[in-house]
Amino acid sequence: MTNIILFDDDSRENLLPLTYTKPICELRVGILTIREKWEKVLNGKASFITQEYLSKKYPINITSDNIVINGSVLPSERLVHLIKQLNFNEALMQEEELIAARLDESQFHHLMSNEEVDELDGFDVQDTPFIKINFPYDIFLNNKEAIETDFELVTKNRTSAPIHKSNTVIGDRIFLEKGASVMASILNSETGPIYVGREASILEGSMIRGGLALCNNAVVKMGAKIYGATTIGPFSKVGGEVNNSILTGFSNKGHDGYLGNSVLGEWCNLGADTNNSNLKNNYAEVKLWHYPTEKFRLTGETFCGLIMGDHSKCGINTMFNTGTVVGVFANIFGSGFPRNFVPSFAWGGNSGFSSFKIEKAFDIAERVMQRRGIVLDEIEKEILGNVFVETAQFRNWEKPIGNQR
Repeated sequence: MTNIILFDDDSRENLLPLTYTKPICELRVGILTIREKWEKVLNGKASFITQEYLSKKYPINITSDNIVINGSVLPSERLVHLIKQLNFNEALMQEEELIAARLDESQFHHLMSNEEVDELDGFDVQDTPFIKINFPYDIFLNNKEAIETDFELVTKNRTSAPIHKSNTVIGDRIFLEKGASVMASILNSETGPIYVGREASILEGSMIRGGLALCNNAVVKMGAKIYGATTIGPFSKVGGEVNNSILTGFSNKGHDGYLGNSVLGEWCNLGADTNNSNLKNNYAEVKLWHYPTEKFRLTGETFCGLIMGDHSKCGINTMFNTGTVVGVFANIFGSGFPRNFVPSFAWGGNSGFSSFKIEKAFDIAERVMQRRGIVLDEIEKEILGNVFVETAQFRNWEKPIGNQR
């Protein structure tokens, strides 16, 4: 089995708040996370080079033969072929950026200690096609292609479970895993494949237009309208209208309301009738909060909705402006539009914010996760505690951080 080591590059800062709580490779694009894609195409097991405070949950495993890969890069057929041809101390480079390398244990430690790649025998992959996730909006922009690629990878030489005769089926690119349930719905796979994972459900009256990745144990609620390319991660629930959005996992948009061109992390919840704008009313280019520069940055995109970090939630009838970024563990409620950038551990809304005290945040997270049979352990608390401290600079209403813990 191939030993794969996935490393965070400089894109990690651009991908905040999604990467405050996980390495880049744990982001979901298409059906699978980036890590799961590499494990599947290389028949291997992955470990991580990431932030120190994440390393207990995401440790590194070094062996005598290591394939080191940039965790923001999605596999393509050509790139996988080139990686499989690598000899020891050889690397694939794009301009001066490391994409992949094959290293023995001593070479690996030498590379890590010197933090340089010029000692490797590098091969340029400038003309090799592959997707690289550099900003949060790259996730939904590339989700259509990622669903297509993952669908072929996951379903190759396999037969779908039967589709119930109560459904209206258009096209033949529909795959149901064992235990999946789809009843009395309209499924159109002519615009993209529809994948329904293990124990996942599409309830009566839903209208699905591919591509759709409905991961294991996820639910599309009755009468939902889902446009591709959309990913609904494991144990997530979706209702209302959704277009070209990704729910990473364990997150809910369970009621009516619109979500478009958006990315939600894990353990998020959108209250009933929550809506987001994904297009400015003057059709101008959307600006998005950029953590490294601490200011709003032009995206080059006309359509861009909501980016929300793990454990964040909003109350009923919340309205999000075009290009809103919400950090980790924010709790948003009240009338009017909240600001376009809501810091992590913020509590409030349009009328103002106070700090979401970390003990209260842990208490809520424990109850939410317990419903899924998952424990908020000490490692996870340590990660979230680090995020609380690291993001204090953005909570400009706070007293010094020492008075908040």
